[in-house]
Amino acid sequence: MSADPRLARSRQQQPTTVPPPPPPPPPAAEAHPDSTKMAVDGTNDAQPQEGLVKDGFKLRFCTVCASNNNRSMESHLRLATASLPVISFGTGSLVRLPGPSITQPNVYSFNSTTYRAIHAELAHQNTALYTANGLLPMLARNLSIKSYPERFQDWVPGKPRLDHAADKGAPGTEAGVVDVVITCEERCFDAVLDHLLTKGGRLNRPVHVFNVDIRDNHEEALVGGRAILDLAVRLNECAARERERLGGEGWEAGGGRAREGFDERVPEILGEWQERWPGLPALWTLAWF
Repeated sequence: MSADPRLARSRQQQPTTVPPPPPPPPPAAEAHPDSTKMAVDGTNDAQPQEGLVKDGFKLRFCTVCASNNNRSMESHLRLATASLPVISFGTGSLVRLPGPSITQPNVYSFNSTTYRAIHAELAHQNTALYTANGLLPMLARNLSIKSYPERFQDWVPGKPRLDHAADKGAPGTEAGVVDVVITCEERCFDAVLDHLLTKGGRLNRPVHVFNVDIRDNHEEALVGGRAILDLAVRLNECAARERERLGGEGWEAGGGRAREGFDERVPEILGEWQERWPGLPALWTLAWF
């Protein structure tokens, strides 16, 4: 018996089964590690090579937080690693670090108590507690950068810093002056400006003062350090271009055409930076040493 032609047509209309595509390959490893993940020593093992400044004019920077331990020191390390001249300070009356309870902080003097001494004392008190909360790793990092926390109000701009030659970021800061101050909290920004106003600009030297608002914890300090490095690199690039275009005459005295061109560009640079770092509110003003 012959086959029913309707069945043949039905078989021809059956869709051909297509095998599923193979699964996609696993994603490649991240080229840049997540900077918010802390290593055992309290810092990111991968240093920020993308901001390395090898050539060109180098502005001198100063980073400031309350106790010159967490945020200002993370930024200090970032800028120094990028070969930018940098010093750092705190604005508090004393160095205050977390203690066994909120009512029992550990308190130390600026300008004399070394990071090494603070590390030894806290390790003796409670190694487990101060390792878990990040203080001992933070202090271990700090003592590799400089000897002791410094207070901004005790700094004398223009006084040579020859006794800080071993500090990271020291080359370029020997004369005791900087071009840019970056604070990490608004109350520190206010304290810096109040102090400069009280001093009365004895050197008659302009200084750009920024505030990048960073929460005082280890994770946010890492992110804030990257942001401050980004700002510092952009400012230095602009200054180098203006000096190349117009010459460096008068720069060290706080004047000259290149300096004027740089000063005029600062608000634009800050605006572009803020677009890249919208989670870190910033302030800026021009003050005088």
